[in-house]
Amino acid sequence: MRNITETIDVVTNNGPTPGSWEPAVGEEFLGLLNYLTIPNESKAYVTEETRRILGRCVPPTTESGGRTGLVVGYVQSGKTLSFTAVSALARDNNYPILIVMAGISVPLSGQSVDRLRKDLRIDGNERTDRSWAQFANPKGKVHEDAIRRVVENWKDPSVSKADRQTVLITVMKNHTHLRNLIEVLGALNLQGIPTLIVDDEADQASLNTKAQKQGEESTTYAKIMDLCRQIPHHTFIQYTATPQAPLLINLIDKLSPTFTEVLTPGPGYVGGRQFFHNHSELVHTIPESEATDGETQDPPDSLVYSMQLYYLGVAAAWSFGENRSNNKNRSMLIHPSHSTEPHNQFFRWVDETQKRWQQTLEHDDEDREELLEEFKFAYDDLAKTVEDLPEFDRLVECLPLAMRNTPIMKVNSRNADGRTPIVEWRKSYSYILIGGQAMDRGFTVEGLTVTYMSRGIGVGNADTLQQRARFFGYKEKYIGYCRIFLDQKMKRAFKEYVDFEEDIRKQLKDYSNNGKPLSEWKRAFFIADFLNPTRKNVLKDPYTKGKLSDSWFTPKIPHGSKESDSQNRQIVDNFVSSLSLSPDKSHHEWTSDQKHAFCEKLSLQKVYEELLTKFLVTNGNDSNHYIGLLLQIKNHIDQNPNAICSVYVMRKESPESEWQVRERSLNEYGRVDLSQGRDPSGRPGSYHGDEKIGDRTDIIIQLYKLRLFADKTKSAVVADDIRTVAVWVPKKMAKSWLVQ
Repeated sequence: MRNITETIDVVTNNGPTPGSWEPAVGEEFLGLLNYLTIPNESKAYVTEETRRILGRCVPPTTESGGRTGLVVGYVQSGKTLSFTAVSALARDNNYPILIVMAGISVPLSGQSVDRLRKDLRIDGNERTDRSWAQFANPKGKVHEDAIRRVVENWKDPSVSKADRQTVLITVMKNHTHLRNLIEVLGALNLQGIPTLIVDDEADQASLNTKAQKQGEESTTYAKIMDLCRQIPHHTFIQYTATPQAPLLINLIDKLSPTFTEVLTPGPGYVGGRQFFHNHSELVHTIPESEATDGETQDPPDSLVYSMQLYYLGVAAAWSFGENRSNNKNRSMLIHPSHSTEPHNQFFRWVDETQKRWQQTLEHDDEDREELLEEFKFAYDDLAKTVEDLPEFDRLVECLPLAMRNTPIMKVNSRNADGRTPIVEWRKSYSYILIGGQAMDRGFTVEGLTVTYMSRGIGVGNADTLQQRARFFGYKEKYIGYCRIFLDQKMKRAFKEYVDFEEDIRKQLKDYSNNGKPLSEWKRAFFIADFLNPTRKNVLKDPYTKGKLSDSWFTPKIPHGSKESDSQNRQIVDNFVSSLSLSPDKSHHEWTSDQKHAFCEKLSLQKVYEELLTKFLVTNGNDSNHYIGLLLQIKNHIDQNPNAICSVYVMRKESPESEWQVRERSLNEYGRVDLSQGRDPSGRPGSYHGDEKIGDRTDIIIQLYKLRLFADKTKSAVVADDIRTVAVWVPKKMAKSWLVQ
């Protein structure tokens, strides 16, 4: 191994994570850091996050145990680097076996494995030792014997650590390859052999797609369960940028994570916030009239325009000589449909358009002038976002070269051999790639600048849509050349997803930093009302979606257990005693049931902390909506720290008078209609109803004291001296949420 000449100082702000052990940074991990060409700042947080991840795994000093963790990054933000770093640190800390499940197709698997081998320097000349014994899709007696020899060395105390290899198994996420691996490992004695299993793109293929069918397991999931059972001492680490599915599966599922780590993207990363909020001028709308699967005769104008932007960018690279570098690329991605047939039509459009442009540029005539006018319009668009864009005439000189040297490829499985072609990035500087699902999740498009995605949102699974965002990545240096073409609904989906992503990452970070188990985390977050979090077939437990907007939260079942009712009584009464109440304006004919005391312009933050977050809503459906309510209020407070609200104590005529009980009867479903309606007479001065109380431009909270009867005869009291709340949420606080 080459000499380590660089020292990385790691500063951990929060100290050791509760419930963790402290991995030691050794020669293997430092060798990886020394090899990586990333800033020292990035190396520091890679070190900290890697230590935190491994430190939450089952310690290598124990004899057995199983644990599942979740590592969350952004799309194309360095997840492969993270599990490579975890692998290196695991060797330093005496884990004999590492298993990496990577990809459900040959291109995806090969991409991840190549990167892993490259960064660990397994194939290169950077190291001269034999620290790693790597096996790809192991099968049969030969691999079984080879792995057994390595394992026996770990069990032999006379063998030095330097002479103990670490087994690195890479396996496709395919039931056949997994079955072969299970047979190999099943023939070995792995008792006391600490093992890490890394699941790349963990929300794809791994989860049980038959979760809603009692006792049934999908094939790949069943094999993963068998694999875990073969290894007495293991930690299963899930990596994904879209964690909804692992977080929402049943808590007793083996793949439900118990701990989490949220990765920090490196400098220069460009994601949803940058594209869809900070630089929205880079995102173009495909008109509804041009949304096509290739059914029209002529290419859509927006597709033609996207190609002009792309070729001008490639021409700029030729003018700078960037095309001569064998480690740089400039590419365009066209994603028309999940099915492969439209790819043929888009290929014909792009190919014919490119050839027509090349022929036109060769002749000095009116057609050429007309074409250059079109390119000049695209040039002016680029000039708004690229500071050093060469003069237009210079780019015109380079355009024929840019077009001639840009291969156009269909990346799907419709080839004669049924395999998806692999893009050989070093063979050409620029590519136009046309495909669908083969270029979704996990597929890296090198130097991607222009994306044309005419495909719609389909059924609207948020994680699937986000994984199509191959345009995210480390693009800050050339973001001005980037353009994204989407239909209006897809644009809205990506923009809305930004808020969801930031919300869920913040929640997971809080749990990670505090060392709290994920089993305690409330499955509650914001998500657009037209999106689903994930595919429903992997979820055993249902979820509730909602949004309060110019509407009331009113519990239908306000009572619970004696303990919860007693606790709520104490919480509400203590809160009411702290208020400076005033009598509400009322008409002299109003009854005592229609007169209330109130306090206005209270700090919403104070009411949220001292009342609402402490109050217990125990009925399942009411509880889900109440958690959604709390999400909306907390979000409003975060954006408006000085937000105010009003509190009404219902049936309390004056601050000095006794708080009166309101009597209500349960209906046939065991529910209660809490509010007092308006006076049906409608005469002047008649009661307007509880729901019309107060200035509804801000939050209004109503507090009730109740006596509940079994039915309208009031012959039997079900619950007495109950406290409950109703909350008005104005439209300005509207935000869609999901609660499970």
